Parts: sequence; C-alpha cells; structure tokens
Amino acid sequence: MPATIQFLSGVNEEVSDVRITGTKYDNRKAATFYFTNPKINTGDGIKGMQMQDEEGILETTDVRSKFTNGEFSGLEAVYEMSTEEEFERFMRFMNRYAETNGMEFQKR
Repeated sequence: MPATIQFLSGVNEEVSDVRITGTKYDNRKAATFYFTNPKINTGDGIKGMQMQDEEGILETTDVRSKFTNGEFSGLEAVYEMSTEEEFERFMRFMNRYAETNGMEFQKR
C-alpha cells in the first residue's frame, strides 16, 4: 500500500512542503503541511486530513484554507505529536510518503 495524504476519501493530494518543529523542553512536536495546488477546495466539505500507509491512518482536524488577495491559494494542515512514539510513527509515514512521491528530507 503506498503512503497517501487525503482530505477527501479517494482523492490523493501532493504536499508542497512539510516543516517539523519541536521544543527542547518536552517531546511535543508539530508537522505543518502546505498544499499550494490541492485537488480539492474549501467548498468540498473538508473535515480533516488523513495520512494512510501500511501501518494505518494518522489524522488531524487542524486544516486551514489560505487566501491571497481574496482568492483561494491553498491549504495548511498541522499534525501534533506529544510522545516520542507518535513522532517515530509519523517519521515512518513520512519516509514512505517521500519515497512514493520523490521527496527528500532537508535539515535547516
């Protein structure tokens, strides 16, 4: 099963960028996904984002529409992790997604 990201069931999206942030003081981390040309738009009834792979589904309901000069310009989704186990599971998903979609990790 290939790793996929979907806002609507059956509609695979291509992420434009993902940024992972965390704190030094605890295990909390967040991944912010940017979609500049999503296949869906805000009128499609988005309820959340699902990341699916062979291990199962990770999901978030923290999805925001982005507008530039009053025009829909993309979507932003945030997936929060509070334990090291959640982060490790997320990274396994991201490695699979990157491999499937020709992405690579760049440390900043």
